[in-house]
Amino acid sequence: MNIVTRLIRDGLSYFPHIGIVNILEILIIAYIVYEIMAWIGKTRAWTLLKGLLIIVGFTVVSYILRFDVILWIMGRIATIAVTALIIIFAPELRKALEQLGNKNIMNLFTFDSKSSDDGMSERTVDELINAAFTMSKPKTGALIVIERNENLAYIEKTGILINGIVSSQLLINIFEHNTPLHDGAVLIRGNTVVSATCYLPLSENMRISKDLGTRHRAAIGISEVSDSITIVVSEETGRVSVAIGGNLIKVKDKEGLKRELSVLLEDRKEDKNISLLSKLLKGRGNDKDK
Repeated sequence: MNIVTRLIRDGLSYFPHIGIVNILEILIIAYIVYEIMAWIGKTRAWTLLKGLLIIVGFTVVSYILRFDVILWIMGRIATIAVTALIIIFAPELRKALEQLGNKNIMNLFTFDSKSSDDGMSERTVDELINAAFTMSKPKTGALIVIERNENLAYIEKTGILINGIVSSQLLINIFEHNTPLHDGAVLIRGNTVVSATCYLPLSENMRISKDLGTRHRAAIGISEVSDSITIVVSEETGRVSVAIGGNLIKVKDKEGLKRELSVLLEDRKEDKNISLLSKLLKGRGNDKDK
């Protein structure tokens, strides 16, 4: 037992004193690395990264075997490579910065949150499901973007203001063929249809199937740069799909769509819990003032 204790003590002696600040730094760095790897995995950067790893491996072998000419060439190329990578990945870097800018950082430090009335109700979810599958039968194309935590005001500004209560009849009328508002996307915030004919960013993911049209690419594109959920109804096949987190999920029936949209109801529950906690804290603060 003494030997084990001594080994542990000797092992710990090799590490500097680790305080709370050091642990916090490690967690922040780990989170940043995780986010970068997750971002790389969703873009064409992953394919290029594998190529770069091969080049790095080749450079290491050249260093071990003392291939001086190859190392000299690699050294000259490295000075240009950084600028080249920035140019190549300009669209991905722009999307990453947009996503970072859309994150509501203040929510990490305050208990204030949008009121539970702003959250999506179960009735609204049912109306969305009914609208999607009603439009699916006659193959009416539709693109419905549902805002969650990240604000999509910049998308709202590209469309025509509606500000109507969500209903299946309203959505069906908006996307009806030959109507002024059928082209583009509809933006939904809480239980309100905010705007129609909105423009969405197209995904530049090279791994997306060539069979998917502009409507599906737009749905994936907005899901790559925000935490929104987008319902797509194909004009060619009538198939209903959901885009979330850069992925397109095909749903077969109303139950399948409700499962995918259940996260919206979970968001509403979280909003209620945060709102209740905020009220309790404010109540305690008022009691202290008295």
